[in-house]
Amino acid sequence: MADQCRAGSPVATSAGFLPETGDSPRVLILGSFPSVKSLEHCEYYGNPQNHFWKIMVALFAIDHRLPYRDRIASLTGHHIALWDVVRSCSRKGSADEEIREPLLNDIPGFLTAHPTVQLIVLNGTAAGHYYRRIVMHVSIVHRILPSTSPANARYTLAEKTEAWKIVRETCENEE
Repeated sequence: MADQCRAGSPVATSAGFLPETGDSPRVLILGSFPSVKSLEHCEYYGNPQNHFWKIMVALFAIDHRLPYRDRIASLTGHHIALWDVVRSCSRKGSADEEIREPLLNDIPGFLTAHPTVQLIVLNGTAAGHYYRRIVMHVSIVHRILPSTSPANARYTLAEKTEAWKIVRETCENEE
């Protein structure tokens, strides 16, 4: 993934990350596009204020303090894949509203290569917005969940965690 990382100026054309996936993902979690901090750290949900890893602690006991590669290994071990809907874009700062000239990832191609995916979870409305551009090519159930972003103050961590339980339920149904 290091080749994919792009740190830079406040206004930059950036490329996102490659997908993180294990052998047989059941859930594909799609964000919109990595934040500036995520790009700087070369990590999905690399902003320590983002609730994503704290939610994974609650759902799967994945300690958010573990080294990143260990957290990813644990997540993929639970049959969860991570990626973003937007492959590259121009953006000032980290706000999804600032995304310009988005190029989308090949989600249908990913799903063809990973036929075990049963649920697509969209991390927030922006991910849902961009996903709608390709949804006609995808027949898998999808859900837009509250964004784990620190900018999403509409929901508490507890409320976000409750909504995100569908990820654990989907993974447990097949185990």
